[in-house]
Amino acid sequence: MKLILRSLNRYRAAVTAAIFIKLLGTMAELLLPYILEHIIDDVVPMGELAPVFLWGGAMFAVAVLTRALNVSANRKAVGNAHRISYEIRQELFEKTINLSGPDFDRFGLPSLISRMTSDSYNVQSAVQQFQTLCVRAPIMLIGGLLVSLMMDTGLAMILVVLLPFLIAVILFVSSRGIPMYTAVQQKLDAIVRIMRENITGIRVVRALSKEDYEIRRFGAANREMTQQDISAATVMAIPGPLMQLCLNIGLTFVVLIGAQRVNSGEIRPGVILAFLTYFNMIAMGVMGLSRIFMTMSKASASADRIDLVLQTPAEENRAGSENTVSAESTTVAENTAGSSEADEVIRFDRVSFSYMSGDENDGAASGQGESGRRADFAGEQREKALEDISFAVRRGESLGIVGPTGCGKTTIVSLLMHFYNADEGSVYVDGKPVGCYEKDELRRRFGTVFQNDMIFQDTLQENIAFGREVTREQVEMAINCAMAREFTDELPGGLEHEMAIQGADVSGGQKQRILVARALAAAPEILILDDASSALDYRTDAAMRRAIRENYPGATTVMIAQRISSVMGMTRILVLDNGRCIGYGTHEELLENCEMYRETYEVQMGALG
Repeated sequence: MKLILRSLNRYRAAVTAAIFIKLLGTMAELLLPYILEHIIDDVVPMGELAPVFLWGGAMFAVAVLTRALNVSANRKAVGNAHRISYEIRQELFEKTINLSGPDFDRFGLPSLISRMTSDSYNVQSAVQQFQTLCVRAPIMLIGGLLVSLMMDTGLAMILVVLLPFLIAVILFVSSRGIPMYTAVQQKLDAIVRIMRENITGIRVVRALSKEDYEIRRFGAANREMTQQDISAATVMAIPGPLMQLCLNIGLTFVVLIGAQRVNSGEIRPGVILAFLTYFNMIAMGVMGLSRIFMTMSKASASADRIDLVLQTPAEENRAGSENTVSAESTTVAENTAGSSEADEVIRFDRVSFSYMSGDENDGAASGQGESGRRADFAGEQREKALEDISFAVRRGESLGIVGPTGCGKTTIVSLLMHFYNADEGSVYVDGKPVGCYEKDELRRRFGTVFQNDMIFQDTLQENIAFGREVTREQVEMAINCAMAREFTDELPGGLEHEMAIQGADVSGGQKQRILVARALAAAPEILILDDASSALDYRTDAAMRRAIRENYPGATTVMIAQRISSVMGMTRILVLDNGRCIGYGTHEELLENCEMYRETYEVQMGALG
């Protein structure tokens, strides 16, 4: 709820105006039964039409005023709610893209998506009701009760007796509803995850004829969420029928007792008529409170989920962590002894790293147990992804990284760009620990192509320039070096061609060349190509590497590849296996000294032959 209160405080002037107008409209509505009672009991018995028309006109004017005030208040409330939800979504998106690697893993992409969509909508609904129903329902209840007490204390006491029971039911049920709606949102996270997996992997699903399997898997998750939602809705629906039953019983007593008192002359007919109207208003107020607690239960669960992300420290605030040590306090490992430290662009010094355990990853994706999750993640970790890794790359040199799937190749890139902090050892760029850089200062040095990188639904020009200060000439040069000219000129509109979502209108090899062009366009100091040529034929791959060397001679290149032919021309090659370095040197040195490298080379070259 803190998130909702903070949001309302930012728009306190506009929110106060909406509440004040709603208050006036509700109070005006409370006058209508009183005017009706006066007309019936005092004006009509006078036997003159003029006072009847006068008071009837006054009642009509009050009704029109009530309508106008309520409409105005509702419009303001809707506008305020939309502005607040817009800011929450914007702030949540900004926070999401600035989350550190561990925090992003902790929350999970499906959970972040559902927080930005369904959770933000729940908060929007609560903010809107706070300005309307949260004003109207209490005023209807309290105002109607006070006027009823003034009109006839005996009849009003029927309501006074019922109210504590009704309020107790609402409070009890709402206390059960918040955790239940939290569970609903967690189930929704699982549905979003399955949808995302199937949408992004639809070709694999179809190629393996697993449509029925995935439909069943989605159906199971959908069924769990539906059952949880039904359970929550069932609990939250309890107050409605109970309150309606109690109010109807109370209304019955009011009619019976009121009729007797009218017959005995203790009260006038107009009083009982007005009292029944006020009773209905009080009933509406009580039912409104039930709706408020239901909405607030959902919103409170959603607001807490959103606020957990918003209160997570941003990535740029993590500089200088305990895992980062100064350059003077470390020594370079033996396999970097020949490097000139003053000219080193990249250096890993006895680096070890572990991701969080698989169970915790799964829990983060589903959003379970979030309140205590931040502390939990400091606990158990799985087998090390990297262990005691050391190497150095000087300016203008190149490093190839090879090894089997899952050996830690991409993890090296993640640590180099400071997506994660090393558990042990240090990572340096230009002699400075990566943790001591501002995020933007560090990453502006890099041009990067990751595995399964993204083509956005935008023009080819913008996909390559990507919002950076890149000239058209730089884009053209990058396209040429990435060997993409042969197909980009054939696209309708050329550089202004609107790319399909995820690059669905180009082949895998064409997509990779566009991504390489994006990495090259800003002339980076450090070029990282993570399996960026796997879809290219050997000739195109070789031509692209040659063009990069010739046109970007000052760039320090790190290339991760499965093919030995892609890295054999690199200054140094790092061979990984199970997170450990089992070979480091030139291609010729590794053929002599690293059995795994030599065997891989012979198999691949033999296959080519």
